[in-house]
Amino acid sequence: MNKKLMMIVNPAAGRGAYRTNLADALQLLDNGGCRTTLFFTSRRGDATAFAAAYGAEYDTVVCVGGDGTLSEVLAGLMQLPAPPCVGYFPMGTANDVATTLDLPKNDALGAARRVLEGTPHPFDVGGFGDEGYFAYIAAFGAFTEVSYATPQNQKKALGHLAYVLQGMAQLPKIEAYRARVEYDGGAVEGRFLYGSMSNSTSVAGIVRLREEMVSLGDGQSELVLVREPIAIDGFGAIVASVLSQSFDCEDLLILHTKKARFLFDKPVAWTRDGEDGGLHRELELRNYPAPVRLIF
Repeated sequence: MNKKLMMIVNPAAGRGAYRTNLADALQLLDNGGCRTTLFFTSRRGDATAFAAAYGAEYDTVVCVGGDGTLSEVLAGLMQLPAPPCVGYFPMGTANDVATTLDLPKNDALGAARRVLEGTPHPFDVGGFGDEGYFAYIAAFGAFTEVSYATPQNQKKALGHLAYVLQGMAQLPKIEAYRARVEYDGGAVEGRFLYGSMSNSTSVAGIVRLREEMVSLGDGQSELVLVREPIAIDGFGAIVASVLSQSFDCEDLLILHTKKARFLFDKPVAWTRDGEDGGLHRELELRNYPAPVRLIF
């Protein structure tokens, strides 16, 4: 029996990497019984609009783009009472979700095989205040502006190196934010260099959480907080703890929670799946337990 497949393509993602082998991927899907309809985005929000308007008509919705595009697709599918399964062709720069799921990156043919041969798994989606959803991370603080502050032409020309260069440029601007963070069963206050709620083992293609620390469909997200160290050598201890994946530094907190509420003494910039999340003095994040099934 043929399956109806909706493919939402972001042509700007990953320096146009989707063009390589896309025709072969479409043929492979067709041979596998998928009748594919293509939708191309031209501006931010298109993927959400397409998924919400037409997703219910298909058995599977495939996202071709980066993590930001996947975030938009999921936001659209969250508006449906019974979302179809989701496939992912990772064509972005960081591809954090693909790293977590061990999906082929910038490889349309390999991703098509995974859609045909993979298994749908429950996948949690994050809620970002009253403003929508996120696929894998919402964050504030050190280096979180890198993804959306890096010019698109640099992303296209330099790829992941563009993020590294932009991160180096932000070093003089790192500051701590005074906040109270409330989570399931507790709260913590202090000055924080970084904070996030995520559902991924990879953050910005650089920081990796251990696989046993993250379950993608358990209804809980990982709350990560980095305190401002008292002494200057505390920065080295934080970096060493992250790179070694020991996470045993007293200034690094990793907790599991269904929701988190952040209260700051001034508006703070947030990023949502690598895109600008706006300024917030108070923000509540939550985990929507497994509203979609992701094929991997």
